[in-house]
Amino acid sequence: MTQNTKAAEISEEVKPRSVRVVLMALMIAMLLAMLDNMIIGTAMPTIVGELGGLEHLSWVVTAYTLATAASTPIWGKLGDMYGRKGSFLTSIVIFLIGSALSGMAQDMGQLIGFRAIQGLGAGGLMVGVMAIIGDLIPPRERGKYQGMMAGVMALAMIGGPLVGGTITDHMGWRWSFYINLPLGAVALAMVSAVLHLPKKKAQGKIDYLGAALLTVAITSTVLVTTWGGTEYAWGSGEIIGLIIVGVVSIAGFLFAETKAAEPVMPLHIFRSRNFTLMSVIGFLVGFAMFGGVLYLPLFQQSVQGASATNSGLLLLPMLLSMMVVSLIAGRVTTSSGKYKVFPIVGGAFMVVGLFLLAQMDTETSRLMSGVYMAILGAGLGFLMQITMLVAQNSVDMKDMGVASSSATLFRTLGGSFGVALMGSLFTSRVTDTMSERLGPQAADAAGAARLDAASLAKLPEAVRDAYQHAVAAGTHSAFLLGAAIAVLGFVAAWFVKEVPLRGAGPAQGADAGGDKAAQAPQESFSH
Repeated sequence: MTQNTKAAEISEEVKPRSVRVVLMALMIAMLLAMLDNMIIGTAMPTIVGELGGLEHLSWVVTAYTLATAASTPIWGKLGDMYGRKGSFLTSIVIFLIGSALSGMAQDMGQLIGFRAIQGLGAGGLMVGVMAIIGDLIPPRERGKYQGMMAGVMALAMIGGPLVGGTITDHMGWRWSFYINLPLGAVALAMVSAVLHLPKKKAQGKIDYLGAALLTVAITSTVLVTTWGGTEYAWGSGEIIGLIIVGVVSIAGFLFAETKAAEPVMPLHIFRSRNFTLMSVIGFLVGFAMFGGVLYLPLFQQSVQGASATNSGLLLLPMLLSMMVVSLIAGRVTTSSGKYKVFPIVGGAFMVVGLFLLAQMDTETSRLMSGVYMAILGAGLGFLMQITMLVAQNSVDMKDMGVASSSATLFRTLGGSFGVALMGSLFTSRVTDTMSERLGPQAADAAGAARLDAASLAKLPEAVRDAYQHAVAAGTHSAFLLGAAIAVLGFVAAWFVKEVPLRGAGPAQGADAGGDKAAQAPQESFSH
């Protein structure tokens, strides 16, 4: 049977209702991956109170993040080699096992280990969702569903802290992990029942050397960005050593990939100009988004006196704007097949939004900060799903998994760098401003002070005023750095080539590096 005949039969099999059922299951899995860290963040004080081990607190998050980042490219390749459905179901099972074990942890060491298992599964959840959507829905039609994905992200960011606080207060912190089990069981059952993708047989052996070197490189990178300027000074032997290990392992990985029969991340995908540009832009989106999510609530709690309990709601202007714009961009892409304008406009909005947020001070009202957040959210809305769509459209169908995992990985690494660099700048500026206003002895207090509104109210007026000005100054520096970095994304967007999306009819041209894949047929499922 020819590819064209197969594609024609597939198009007859696909029913909108079947697509919606599968997408519902995929969105539940995506929610699991995104919701987890949001819920756990609010439960951490209670967990430490019961299990102890305050000195290892950061590892509860770091172990999960490391395992997720390191396993992401491997899950993508396994899906390409052995089939998406099997690898996706396996990742859900591993995530649920990790969740159950984390809920049963008896000390901090066990919790960290079980969180790493959970993170291994989480790495396959996001990649699986994106790659399966890439298989099922042609890029031209995928815009219809962008609002759904943006909505899940907004729900996780807004609802996570609220749900986490409620569960911890009324059911105990262990249920912050157990809540994943019923949701995961539903996703598992739905995916098993309704998702039917063509089975694949691996043509070569797994690239164990490449996977190992890539894992070491990612681990070193994440640890540098997590520990640099906090656990260890940037110039310390530990950080320098990790940087050297990272550089050597990346060099080794690149060499190994040129020799492997089935490379875990085929380097030829980067010959596509569009794919490479989307990887860069995705990195910068992660940088801006994670930095914004971290420092906006901090500013509003410390400077504007907002309640920490409603920290998720503080991001509502940004997240609603992101969801609405993503939905509109998706609809326009579906109807017109055009998308180049969105990375450009999104890059511009992101630069302007971050620059305006950098102008906030102790006199900025919540209304104005909400407007600034909405502008940043619009920029992210134009970029979030378009980057993945164009990246997937730029490779052959056989590389859909590694394309999805690579795009996800670059966004994750961008978030790590964003939090680290913006955090280092923020802390330095807060310390300097406190020292200027209250003397050098205040610097130590500032280093430990991430004070909520209730704690601030108990401080002497002079100290409270100095701290609020210090946080405003730190926020200014952090978002100014974000705006400067976002300019690179805006510039990169102008070089994107408008290659016809699959499902939009015959391609009129191709990017020499592999965008000819726009003409490739789609795999699908029957219900």
